[in-house]
Amino acid sequence: MKNKKTLTGRLAAAALILFIAAPALFPAGLSAADTVDALALRDPFSGLPPAALETVPAPQAAEALQPGVFDVPSDKVYYLSPWQVDMSQVPDAPADGSAVDKEDLAAVKRWQVERTQAQCAAANAQKDATYDEFFGAVSPFGNPAPAEVEKIFSKVRVDAGSIDYVVKYKYKRPRPFLRDSSINPCIGRESGYSYPSGHATTSRVFGLILADLVPADAAKFMAYADQAALNRVISGVHHPTDVEAGKTLGDAIYKALKQNGNFKTDMATLRRDLKH
Repeated sequence: MKNKKTLTGRLAAAALILFIAAPALFPAGLSAADTVDALALRDPFSGLPPAALETVPAPQAAEALQPGVFDVPSDKVYYLSPWQVDMSQVPDAPADGSAVDKEDLAAVKRWQVERTQAQCAAANAQKDATYDEFFGAVSPFGNPAPAEVEKIFSKVRVDAGSIDYVVKYKYKRPRPFLRDSSINPCIGRESGYSYPSGHATTSRVFGLILADLVPADAAKFMAYADQAALNRVISGVHHPTDVEAGKTLGDAIYKALKQNGNFKTDMATLRRDLKH
């Protein structure tokens, strides 16, 4: 009984410290409550079930939305928690009906007219946002990449997706086709929020990892990352500002990753697996 009371007291004290320190820990208006609610975090010893995650309101019955890769954050953290990333450089989502917002929708509509079947096929081939989908054609590890390489990039993808979700949850920006009925995505209608783009975030982090590993090919890797981000606009599931915010968030995530000991160890593994 005494041990149980002691544990309860410690948990309560830790929770109090977290919320007192919240202003310093959560940049750009992102609060501790935002992050805890978004990730449905609960003390593992509390016996409380995870909170139900808020989802995008269901559209009309005629629209069957496909689950998006980054709709729900993972309950695992491999390298980074969201509050370890400085998100202060990620701008606010454009206000609904603002000049920037209107240009966002106009750009998506222009791509809908101009895009080719090959561009739609390329976007569709990257729907799962995996390392091989983004960089298989230029991978310095070979294609397919070794299992341990895939595992490391998968861990990065999970963390990046969960961090991205926190920002999505903050702004709750609907996808373009839910805002304008004339927009028809060519890769299917995905659920989840639009700002920022999880694909843009993840491909950016992957590209930065590869650029660090093989500096001579940095421009090529970042071009592939940029194309993966643009594919989300071409296909009609994201606005241009969604992908730009995703790139900025990706930069912040990678900056934090480089300070993480576990990630440094995994980078050493990736270096050993490079094909020379």
